[in-house]
Amino acid sequence: MEFLRSLRRLWRHPLFRRLLAVRVATQSCDGLLQIALASFVLFSPERQPDAASIATVLAITLLPFSVLGPFVGVVLDRFSRRQVLVVVDLCRSVLCLGLAALVATGLRTPAVETVFYGLVLLAMSLNRFLLAALSASLPHTIDADEYMVANSVVPTVGPAGALIGVGVGTGLRLLLGRSMPDYTANAILFTVAAAGFVLSASLALRIPRDRLGPDVQEPTRARDVLSGLAEALRHLRARPAAGIGLLTIGAHRVVYGVVTVATILVYRNYFHTVDEVDAAIADLGLLVVVTGAGFVLAAAVTPPGTARLGVRRWLVVSLVASGVLQVLPGAVYATVPLLVAAFLLGVTAQNVKICVDTLVQANVDDELKGRVFVLYDMVFNMALVIAAVIGALVLPANGKSVLVLVVLAGCYLAVAAVFAATTRGLAMDRGTESLQAQPA
Repeated sequence: MEFLRSLRRLWRHPLFRRLLAVRVATQSCDGLLQIALASFVLFSPERQPDAASIATVLAITLLPFSVLGPFVGVVLDRFSRRQVLVVVDLCRSVLCLGLAALVATGLRTPAVETVFYGLVLLAMSLNRFLLAALSASLPHTIDADEYMVANSVVPTVGPAGALIGVGVGTGLRLLLGRSMPDYTANAILFTVAAAGFVLSASLALRIPRDRLGPDVQEPTRARDVLSGLAEALRHLRARPAAGIGLLTIGAHRVVYGVVTVATILVYRNYFHTVDEVDAAIADLGLLVVVTGAGFVLAAAVTPPGTARLGVRRWLVVSLVASGVLQVLPGAVYATVPLLVAAFLLGVTAQNVKICVDTLVQANVDDELKGRVFVLYDMVFNMALVIAAVIGALVLPANGKSVLVLVVLAGCYLAVAAVFAATTRGLAMDRGTESLQAQPA
């Protein structure tokens, strides 16, 4: 009910409705694209992935954006963000068609895989760029006291769209896999994703070109890149609520990322043999849906939770709960306990993200939001790569290790303690005034 009440409150803003439609469409396509990638890379009947192979894939697809992030951050603060949404989705459509053509050949030679990962690299980097543009655009569609309300709705509706894409992609992949070769089924998934990105771009065109910011557009020069990044970092130092929030979610995502890698390996190599591709895809698809349901619940519980406890204490509670849930039921290696753990950890992970999104949007000046949100995505990317590398070093091939999960639980608690200590005395409830004014 709280989620629906928040959505109704924001729905009165026409620009918010249009931006939300773009987010849902593009993240639905993201979900379908990720199923196609996972099917091709991780669920090949000829291969049994390990943590090292997952780390390699993540490094190839995520690290380049971490290098280019400061450059595109300046773009978000210099050029029309509406145009960025349109152009990026059209580019991703072209890349998906290229992936479809490549996969349709059925070849898995080193040359083909090199080109494949190059296209994936571009597609995933553009995905992070677009999400940064969406986040930087959001404050232009709502009132200043609605940041917490919006951040409880938007980052949840978006992943809900991704779940739609995951569900459609999983169902389509399983259906096609029964009647055609594996590579043909994967090629069709990439083609459907390409069509979806064109639809997303057309939805973005419904937004007036200058309505999503930036408020001031200046010519971009090469030297603006490094100076802009330095300016964003100085701004975060001057706004410790936002800066500490970014560091905290980075640490959280390292821990959560190791758990994710372990879970993929458990479902691929522990619960199923290497040739049980369809069963592994179906079970992992269900896990993704359950985790997404946890994200949705977070949108309902975070606004009243922060209204009662405040952003700081709610974030600490979520981190501590993650540590507890990581051990029980997270360390019970059976399908039902893992589904329960995935759901509950999805709730706490999204709680953390909603709070950090609010801290950044409420405490960062608009002319720097593009650069700061690109830094935010860089933190995400680096955290996932670091997590995958850690997983490659400590996880067995089947992903099962109670000791690793216990250590990760301790890491959650340590992050909570450091966050609580470093934010003591800081005002962290900007952007939640509308919630504080509501009756309990």
